Amino acid sequence: MATPTSSPAHPELTKLNLWVMTITTGLVVANLYYNQPLLGRISETFQVSEASAGSLAMLTQIGYAVGMLFIIPLGDMLRRKRLIMVDFAAIIIALLLAGFAVNIQMLMAASFLIGATSVVPQLLIPMAAHLAKPEARGRTVGFVMSGLLIGILLSRTISGFVGVHLGWRAMFYIAAGMMLVLWGALYFLLPEVHPDFKGTYKNLMKSLVHLIKEQPMLRLVAVRGALCYATFGAFWTTLVFLLEEPPFNAGSDVAGLFGLVGAGGALAAGYMGKLTDKGDAFTVTTISIAMIVVSYVVFGFSGSSIIGLVIGVILLDLGIQATHISNQTFIFSLIPEARNRLNTIYMVTYFAGGASGTFLASQAWHLWQWNGVVAVGLIFSSLALALHLLFMRADKTVYSGVEQG
Repeated sequence: MATPTSSPAHPELTKLNLWVMTITTGLVVANLYYNQPLLGRISETFQVSEASAGSLAMLTQIGYAVGMLFIIPLGDMLRRKRLIMVDFAAIIIALLLAGFAVNIQMLMAASFLIGATSVVPQLLIPMAAHLAKPEARGRTVGFVMSGLLIGILLSRTISGFVGVHLGWRAMFYIAAGMMLVLWGALYFLLPEVHPDFKGTYKNLMKSLVHLIKEQPMLRLVAVRGALCYATFGAFWTTLVFLLEEPPFNAGSDVAGLFGLVGAGGALAAGYMGKLTDKGDAFTVTTISIAMIVVSYVVFGFSGSSIIGLVIGVILLDLGIQATHISNQTFIFSLIPEARNRLNTIYMVTYFAGGASGTFLASQAWHLWQWNGVVAVGLIFSSLALALHLLFMRADKTVYSGVEQG
């Protein structure tokens, strides 16, 4: 087996590189969530039900999972920067298709493509972990992840404001313009990382199956993450429907402002990464999943309370972020040369969970309104906590050893 040269494969991670990766992660991931505060306006434009409009968010997440499955493994096989540059062109095309959609079917297809192409963050996060020193890996992943969560949450604030003042189509045009500018910045500022995998794309994809079979801890962490992210999708997809009804009678701009509240979770990302570096992943994960459960208890009593919703959002987003950082720091420690493929397996499962939460919550809203959404969130978060605790009770020593390795 050929030995890869260390110099081109491991360029030094500078502060500028890290900031570029973090900003890019936030701006690209935002594409996945612009439509959520706009679902009410989209349903009015095309005269479809709220449940049908809610499927746009689900299709975006399914597209993201599909894109990760078929694109992200290439990060172990192709030059990373070149792959990102090509993918950016596809992102711009998908966003423009959404803006020019003439019916709900065209917008559904465009939403799927936006998800499938906006996978750049899942190339950059393993890249940052690859370039970081082992003792700082959790902190580095946490820093990049802070950009991810800020992008997710502030995307709703931006799109809610744009939707009210310029219309929902304008958001997709603006996003396409931002991607074009970002493409130029990355061309000059992003370092290149050369691949370690030597083989065909077919063998690359087959290796995913082997990793799933051979890494039981990866399977656990992926399912745990999916259950947690399902609660995230359930809340944010249906929040705009709740706020549009009495006693709130608010629009997409107010729904978007909740993203500012949730951004507090992103500010804690670096701290959570430091705790993971110190070997406290089990404790961090237990507390963070418990926070998600508590957030939905709070939501259950806050169907008519802005203050209650604010408290719940802070707990939910902090819990999701902390769990996600712990999960990804763990999987990146398993097989260094397969980080993109490990991340593919984890993130495909993760977003499949998000899509499930989005779909079930949209249907629950249609049938039982807010109480149905809360029930969906409580079921998913309770399952995540039970899975975590039951597994840790059986094999905590092995888990802790891998985490610190």
